[in-house]
Parts: sequence; C-alpha cells; structure tokens
Amino acid sequence: MRRKDREMPETFAWKVAGKCEWATLGLMDPSGEPYAIPVSIACEDRHIYFHSAQSGFKIECLRNHAQVCVSCVGDTHRLADAFTTEFESAVLRGIAVEVTDRQEKIHALRLLCQRHTPTNMDHFDEAISHSLFRTAVWRIDIAEITGKRKKFDADGKEMKFGRME
Repeated sequence: MRRKDREMPETFAWKVAGKCEWATLGLMDPSGEPYAIPVSIACEDRHIYFHSAQSGFKIECLRNHAQVCVSCVGDTHRLADAFTTEFESAVLRGIAVEVTDRQEKIHALRLLCQRHTPTNMDHFDEAISHSLFRTAVWRIDIAEITGKRKKFDADGKEMKFGRME
C-alpha cells in the first residue's frame, strides 16, 4: 500500500467488506487476461461467500485460476469545497472454492439473503427448495486483507493511520 498513512487495521477492513453494497471480484481469465465483475457478498470468519449461476465466463475463470482479489468500497463522501473524496475501502486476496456441501451452501445463501434482503427471509426456505439445485455458491478463503480510509475530523484535519473518530 503506497499511502501507509491511510492504512487502517484489519478489523476496519472486515467492517468495510461486511457493509459494502457490492464488491468487485478480480479474476484471471483462461487466456491470462484480467477480468473483474461485481458480486454481492457475505462475510463470515475469514471467508467471503457469493452466489452465481452454475456456468458462465466467471465460473470458467474461477475453475481455471482460483486465486482472486476482492475490492470493497464502504462509505464515500465527495467534498463540495475541495477536489477530493472521503472514502473507505478493503482489498481481500484469497482462494475461491466452489461450495458443494449442501448444508454449507444453504448456510451461505442464508447469510447472503440475511445481509441483502433481510425483510424477505420468511420466503427463504421456499426459495431454497425451488432454486438450490441451480445455484452455485463460492467461498473465498481469505489469505490477506487490507483496509484504507481518507476521512476528515470536525476541524477539517485528515485522520491518519488508524485514527478513529
């Protein structure tokens, strides 16, 4: 990380990953070219889960090269009186593994639904009975996570290296 003065602790990075609306999954395609795609994620322990169709280009990439990078953006705020943006971000690196165990797959889908559609959980079991067979679930086992933030305090001074409110 070039701007070490904006580096945040690992716990901060996990909070950003846990609240981002969506993340960008960075992959390598079968020809060795980079490929990135947005995904909805849910975090648990040192894992990230996401769901997918069972086939397609993303799946082809994951099966060809399991090492991935996930980029998450949390809260942002563009300053009206300066050419800058307050932000918080997390970058996670790890190995993607297709979840084939039925119970883990349902657990991961429950985490995803609780996070992204919590008001619809009354219909979760019905949805699982209709779509589990056609839904793929992937788990990323995180090897490295970093967090970064640019934020100003009430006096307009940037809060450096892990300084909280």
